[in-house]
Amino acid sequence: MNGEKEEIQIDPRASNSSAHVVKDLYTGLRGAAVKILSRVERTDSYLDKLLDYELKFLDLNSQDRALLFEIVHGVIRWQGRLDWILSGFYKGQFSKAIPILKNALRVALYQIMFLDKVPEYAAVNEAVEFVKRLHGQKPADISNAVLRNILRNKNTLRYPDPSQNLLGYLSTYYSHPAWMIKRWVARHGVQFTIEMMLANNDRPALTMRLNTQKMNIEDCKMLFDSVNVKYSQGKFIPEFFRISSQANLLQWQYFQEGFFAVQDESAGLACRLLDPKPGQRILDLCAAPGGKSAYIANLMKNEGEIISVDRFDARLNILKENLDRLGISIVKPVEKDALEFEDGLFDGALIDAPCSGFGTLAKKPDIRWKKELLDIQQLSELQLQLMNHTAKMIKPDGVLIYSVCTIELEETIGVVHKFLSQNPDFYIESAGKFVSEEVVDSHGFVQTYPHLTKTDGAFAARFRKSISTTPTE
Repeated sequence: MNGEKEEIQIDPRASNSSAHVVKDLYTGLRGAAVKILSRVERTDSYLDKLLDYELKFLDLNSQDRALLFEIVHGVIRWQGRLDWILSGFYKGQFSKAIPILKNALRVALYQIMFLDKVPEYAAVNEAVEFVKRLHGQKPADISNAVLRNILRNKNTLRYPDPSQNLLGYLSTYYSHPAWMIKRWVARHGVQFTIEMMLANNDRPALTMRLNTQKMNIEDCKMLFDSVNVKYSQGKFIPEFFRISSQANLLQWQYFQEGFFAVQDESAGLACRLLDPKPGQRILDLCAAPGGKSAYIANLMKNEGEIISVDRFDARLNILKENLDRLGISIVKPVEKDALEFEDGLFDGALIDAPCSGFGTLAKKPDIRWKKELLDIQQLSELQLQLMNHTAKMIKPDGVLIYSVCTIELEETIGVVHKFLSQNPDFYIESAGKFVSEEVVDSHGFVQTYPHLTKTDGAFAARFRKSISTTPTE
């Protein structure tokens, strides 16, 4: 790394001098960004929940809200590269600096490296003033020197040499944990992994599903055209739309009146794989916030019964609000641990199982830094338990769908194989009969990847329960 390093000496007691100092510290959009990022780093809380919470108390116009969203997501998305650069100019161990200082520098550097609309001098000055309010003039001066030294050397920054340390280069430059990249390269190869990481680092598009109970597809296109909404129709499911111009669409009258739901097309594939029919009795486990329940009801023409189970009351309240807005009446929400739920037999069930979420890193960038290999192993055990428990509630000749928003083998094919070995009365039905062959792998399962399908990375498998112990052809 080029440039002279600067050392910052911080007295951690300085941030606790008085309540009003702490309050003043977070004044402004970038102060709020540092506050949110520091809480993400210090706690188990996830970014989307913290951001939603903080936005309730911030008086920001739509432009500033969008910038706050961009900064906090961008900093976490590119944290690996940002920290590499800052470590090269920071005398001492940058990783051991207190979170508030680290995040003030990260916010400034993210704006310098990735946001052309933010003047570099403004990004530096705001970070310096922020550090000054927290720690005084000397640390602020040194922060100023660090950032301006980076500015002078911005075009000659060096990263690990890929010929000497490929894993270190990929991890640093593309900002993903090394252990994750090592697994992906072993399974998919270097180029595939790079393309997937690039997709993970893209700003995600907004995908909306049309509520076809209220409007047909052609009328929807005419509506978008009439209000100059730029869109592209779903590649795999026609009632899904990728929206290019997102200005306040969630405040749009048609959204508020239930004509649309925010939902990724990959989630719709799992519902299509279930192939629910009007009048059936369907179980949706781990259902909140209700996107799949709502789409299943749509496919059933709002006729029949859907039991939507989730263990968290707050999440079920969101589910109920979404269903009310969409005009769905056949869903019965149930607050219960999925492994304890029993309620007769069902024609079909969808298990949207808890998973690592590694297919959603574009939308939830903090997951890459919070999850570890042990989480994958533990989640796969829970996923199999959910499958085995739900299998008991499927009628003979009924259908069971296993769905996760991840690409990890332990959580996908690994769970499927274990389930089949423990439940010989179930057999696989190829997903190609129900969804586009473009998203069906060689085993007959739905498998999407962000860079290939322009959706979240997701997996879904369809099982049918035999009428007898021998599957019929």
